[in-house]
Amino acid sequence: MGILVVGGDRIENIKNKLKENGFDKIVHVTGRKKGDRKIKIPSNTDLVMILIDYIGHNLAEIVKQQSKQNNITIVFCKNSWPSINKNINTYMKKMP
Repeated sequence: MGILVVGGDRIENIKNKLKENGFDKIVHVTGRKKGDRKIKIPSNTDLVMILIDYIGHNLAEIVKQQSKQNNITIVFCKNSWPSINKNINTYMKKMP
């Protein structure tokens, strides 16, 4: 499965735990650069995860609109594994 993580600076530990949970294609965008607002969601993305502690409202809105256009599930999490894990488990339960 593919996941786009938006926000956060150093997420190596999170990436490792996402791999353990079945996400083999992980794309990370920090959201701190001006050019990050021109983000295009990769075609192999199954889930978009926004780390709300680290990005502004404008970028969150852009990603949210693109997710809706592409019919991709989006989750909003804090930059902590318990929050991320809870949202991923909820997403996995909804999958067919």
